Amino acid sequence: MAPVQVKIGIIGGSGLSDMDILEEKTEKYVDTPFGKPSDALILGKINKIDCVVLARHGRGSNIMPTNVNFRANIWALKMEGCTHVIATTACGSLQEQIQPGDIVILDQFIDRTTKRHQTYYDGNLTSPIGVCHIPMADPFCRKTREVLIDVVKKLGIRHHAKGTMVTIEGPRFSSRAESLMFRQWHCDVINMTTVPEVVLAKEAAMCYVSIAMATDYDCWKEHEEAVTVEKVLKIMKENANKALTIILTAIPQIACMDWSESIRNLRASQEGAIMLPKH
Repeated sequence: MAPVQVKIGIIGGSGLSDMDILEEKTEKYVDTPFGKPSDALILGKINKIDCVVLARHGRGSNIMPTNVNFRANIWALKMEGCTHVIATTACGSLQEQIQPGDIVILDQFIDRTTKRHQTYYDGNLTSPIGVCHIPMADPFCRKTREVLIDVVKKLGIRHHAKGTMVTIEGPRFSSRAESLMFRQWHCDVINMTTVPEVVLAKEAAMCYVSIAMATDYDCWKEHEEAVTVEKVLKIMKENANKALTIILTAIPQIACMDWSESIRNLRASQEGAIMLPKH
């Protein structure tokens, strides 16, 4: 079996909606069975490696978290031939040791969303047939995470090699009672977009990782100013440069590795999760 040809989708979150990092770039507007993605796909290369950049909230950052068409975004990247997705996300810290400005390479999530489509197998005529009970014990790609961890260590960026993200519906921030509850659940960081993006990427058999960028301490921390948009934007700008450096350094490493087994395992897991209707 020939090695898998790597193509990397990059989803830019808040603060990274207009990543000008590609060479030979072109724009491509696409449609999917699940509607239109958040914006045009930006096709191009990084170090001669094919990449596709997509702004999660649109390049004008005008799509609120609940209204992001996550299914269309992941489907569009899959149809473009992406084997990997590197996502970035701003988040609040729920733990003292995760300071604003720190990078967290996520390994788990807790879902507190309520209004989002979390599967492609929804019974509609344009959807794939069956019901998909996708395994989610390990949501993020271990092998790609190891590359990111190696990169942040080499770059000397303050980071945390694992972390549990709690994803809330938004767009409001948490109440203090909620924030304290999430700490009791041993969540590390909080955002509004990891779910269902990671779930859909797993259904699509793609190697998905997320670079979470802490911007604030949410509102649980006593004697700390509660989270505000202004405060978040300031830290976000500083974090954006770190995230871009990580992505630009990681992509050549990912591209020179053999991903055949990882992709094969993801496909087998996805295929084994589908229950077809009985006729």
